[in-house]
Amino acid sequence: MISSRSLSVTQLYEDNLEKLKLTWVGAVGVERHVELKDMETYGPDVVGHMNLIYSHRVQVIGKPEQKWADQFGLDRWHQLIGDLLAAKAPALIIADGLEVPTGTLEACEAADTPLFTSPKACSAVIDLLHLYLARRFADTVSVHGVFMDVFGMGVLITGDSGIGKSELALELVSRGHGLVADDVVELARIAPTTIEGRCPGMLRDYLEVRGLGLLNIRTIFGETAARRKMKLKLIVHLQKQTPNDNLPRLPLESQSQEILGIPIRKVVFHVAPGRNLAVLLEAAVRNCILHLRGIDSMSEFVNRQQQAVLDDNI
Repeated sequence: MISSRSLSVTQLYEDNLEKLKLTWVGAVGVERHVELKDMETYGPDVVGHMNLIYSHRVQVIGKPEQKWADQFGLDRWHQLIGDLLAAKAPALIIADGLEVPTGTLEACEAADTPLFTSPKACSAVIDLLHLYLARRFADTVSVHGVFMDVFGMGVLITGDSGIGKSELALELVSRGHGLVADDVVELARIAPTTIEGRCPGMLRDYLEVRGLGLLNIRTIFGETAARRKMKLKLIVHLQKQTPNDNLPRLPLESQSQEILGIPIRKVVFHVAPGRNLAVLLEAAVRNCILHLRGIDSMSEFVNRQQQAVLDDNI
């Protein structure tokens, strides 16, 4: 049974046909699967330069491999190719616009191993496929909320149903920011410390606002009002204020929330009459940007206060 963390070679070929200008030259139509092995805790290390030790990879052959073959001769090359195909490599790609080495096509046909050629540089093929496979094999989770682009930063707005997330998003869009997703946000860990958020295709560009129904944000506000994806940097949680809330006036420590094993900076806004949540959220984003640049306003204030106390005691 094929693992859920696998991808067919045919799908890989079709998705990257134009970008890499791939030509399927050997074992055409034979189906193989690229699989993410259990040993790989993160990241699809399933594409790279020709390597027998990592036979589960898509093997990319370029000028370095050609130089090696020229140095050691065809017999050694045929032996290496035979060992690689016997180890069930999912596919071979001849890059750098090279001709298929003698005997390689016949060996791939005999072993039912797909063989492709590309005029692109070997390094470019590996880099592009690595990014492609990182997204295809990424750990994912769907969350309830609204995902926005605010000042170029991905902001996830969460909170109970009916608390005003969509109304806040609509006000932010009217202030020039962008909508990524409403109601359902698909989050994927595309790098060890990076989470990317997208909108399911069915809901793309739509925002549901109570009393108005579904609004097509792209149609109403223009092309710049919608985004396809953003990297998640901040979570803004909306919470109803109750008489028993005992919140510190100046929280000394920043909050965070783990998503897919990555801590994401988080702020909590209490919803109450008269509070301009859009302005507060913009301020929170600006403060987060400063924090990412190494500027912590709270720490600076605490240090200033401590220095003032020391000066008074002198």
